[in-house]
Amino acid sequence: MPSVLIVGATRGLGASLVKKYAESGWTVYGTTRSTEGPKTGDAPAGVKWIPKVDLMEKTVGSTIAGYLGTSAVDALIITAGHFTTEDLDDKGPDWDEEVRMYTTSSIAPVFIVHALHKAGLLGAGSKIVLVSSESGSIALRHEKEGGGNYAHHASKAALNMTGKLLSLDLKAAGVTVSVIHPGFMRTEMTKGVGFDQYWDAGGAVTPDEAAQTLFDWTENLDISKTGQYWAPRGPRDIGTAEPVLGKNLSTPLQLPW
Repeated sequence: MPSVLIVGATRGLGASLVKKYAESGWTVYGTTRSTEGPKTGDAPAGVKWIPKVDLMEKTVGSTIAGYLGTSAVDALIITAGHFTTEDLDDKGPDWDEEVRMYTTSSIAPVFIVHALHKAGLLGAGSKIVLVSSESGSIALRHEKEGGGNYAHHASKAALNMTGKLLSLDLKAAGVTVSVIHPGFMRTEMTKGVGFDQYWDAGGAVTPDEAAQTLFDWTENLDISKTGQYWAPRGPRDIGTAEPVLGKNLSTPLQLPW
């Protein structure tokens, strides 16, 4: 039975991925910051919850690896993220929030992958999917959407580079690393920053829909795409795709860095 480790598994896309993989017969490991997993009924039975996983702690990698012991994983999906809006007006940037966004998105994943790699829990054929965002593409930034949200966007760009570098280090071991934009989603995180006003016009999908797309993408992923940056759902929810890349774009769509 194949196994998957989902980091950031209790909300949004992560919770939907837990459900999808459990329904598909996989052994599912999910991380939670609490001392136990979600209450019965909030998540599928049989999920192996890894408690007290905080991506702001420098021991996050060893915590996860220690729980797994000798149980290797076929897929690692890191979905965790944080979004605080920023601008240059009166509100301005927030130092602590910036540190949190960079750490969650682009620092913690390095330590998680390193710990699993050193423990021998990622082997030939293993797949790592780093959930980024189209907002991390420097090429796609366009005057149409303006500036602001510095750490959210820049931390995703940093995650993209992290994924590229990890792919180079892990290719000889047969481990595939994929960086993806899962789609604009109707989640509490996007609602919390006021993006729910764009859900309909922007073609936002539910976390379950995005999870199905990501599941299918991961199933068909192989080493030929390692180190690449993709939007499996194509350009449909990327407002700057056509202004920057032109019309008649493909699905899935490889994104520019």
